[in-house]
Amino acid sequence: MLKIITVPATVLTQPTKTVPKVDEKIKKIVSEMEKVLIAQDDPPGVGLAANQVGLDISIFIIRPTEKSKTKVFINPKIIKSSQTLIERERKDPTKKGKKRVKLEGCLSIPRIWGPVKRSDRVFLNYQDLSGKKTLKWFTGFESIIIQHEIDHLNGVVFTQRSIEQKGQLYKEENEELVKIEY
Repeated sequence: MLKIITVPATVLTQPTKTVPKVDEKIKKIVSEMEKVLIAQDDPPGVGLAANQVGLDISIFIIRPTEKSKTKVFINPKIIKSSQTLIERERKDPTKKGKKRVKLEGCLSIPRIWGPVKRSDRVFLNYQDLSGKKTLKWFTGFESIIIQHEIDHLNGVVFTQRSIEQKGQLYKEENEELVKIEY
């Protein structure tokens, strides 16, 4: 079975290669990736890029909940995205109070968490497991997972995004989140 690769592995910091053809080999890889994703339970995973299992190819899968059917994305490209929810809320004077910040994590960076501003909608061009090309909007949590996984395919991990955006990273220690000083 494939295994999760963790930082600082080079395969996580380099852009992946286009999949030239969706064939039986690719279908087998996707099936193996799905087994790896489903096996993750501490914490559970919601997405997995091929380079996270050491494969230098442009594929990722998502499974937003344990009951969700796995969705496959081959050679994905974001065509458009909408303004982030966080930016919109900042500009809206009618919004009062503090909103809880959602923290991202990653199976390739265990026990580290941090905020990342993401678009709430993305328009994606990709191929499915049959090789069919699709253009589709994704919203909400699916949109966030997709952006995280596309970052992986581009050789970017979420901690880089968080630091670029002046976010605070945390490490999990004894079931508590502790600020990482950097």
